[in-house]
Amino acid sequence: MKKLKLSFLAILLVGAVACKKNSISTTNITVSEAADIMAGSLSRNSNGLANMGDDAGFRAQKYIDSSFNCGFIRKDTSSRTSASGSSTTYSYGFGYSYTSNCNAAGMPDNVTGKLNYTGTFSNPHLSSTNTGNVSFTVAGFSTTAPAYVLNGVFIRNGSFASKTDTTNHGSLHIDIEIHNLMLLKPHRDIVGGNATFTITGTIPKKGAFSFTGTVVFSTDGTAKVTISGTTYSVDLTTGEKTKI
Repeated sequence: MKKLKLSFLAILLVGAVACKKNSISTTNITVSEAADIMAGSLSRNSNGLANMGDDAGFRAQKYIDSSFNCGFIRKDTSSRTSASGSSTTYSYGFGYSYTSNCNAAGMPDNVTGKLNYTGTFSNPHLSSTNTGNVSFTVAGFSTTAPAYVLNGVFIRNGSFASKTDTTNHGSLHIDIEIHNLMLLKPHRDIVGGNATFTITGTIPKKGAFSFTGTVVFSTDGTAKVTISGTTYSVDLTTGEKTKI
């Protein structure tokens, strides 16, 4: 009888350990926190994709206007910090590389390039220290084209700390695939396009997390971000999200 009781106890212990292991492998941040991470990666006031897409369009056009030459590679650097007193703060350094590409007539067709960056941001929902890059192609340089069209991949690696749940902090990787992001001329306002994304990371003592989702860019300065069946409207200027 004793052996039977011990065997039964051993089974319970194994089951408890298995459950504990399974809990570590499940999602360890909320969908809302994942949406905050995406909002910070997209919005202008945290120097996200909206700013970097604007940079790519502006610098590509400036490059073509000033020193266009088919196949010519141009490199430069810059830095940017948030305005004094902002509720969201950031500081980033950038390195750019552009290559001009011509059509059969020898006229500007598109610009391919890569933007590398490193820096930090902090908003009311989270803070992040990160490095990354954007590989892109920008088209729409003819005078009759109403908008620039950007396709590419936005990568971010680093660490994060949630201000919603201070126990949630750790490593972070974001991969955003950008499809036909429309930048209306002349001010390069985002008026269309979409993206797919993956967010992964690890929280000490909790384990790994992973999310996938989609982004649809609207004409009103917002984007619809869908994660795990939940959709949020994200203000691309402020980074604030609203559950739809």
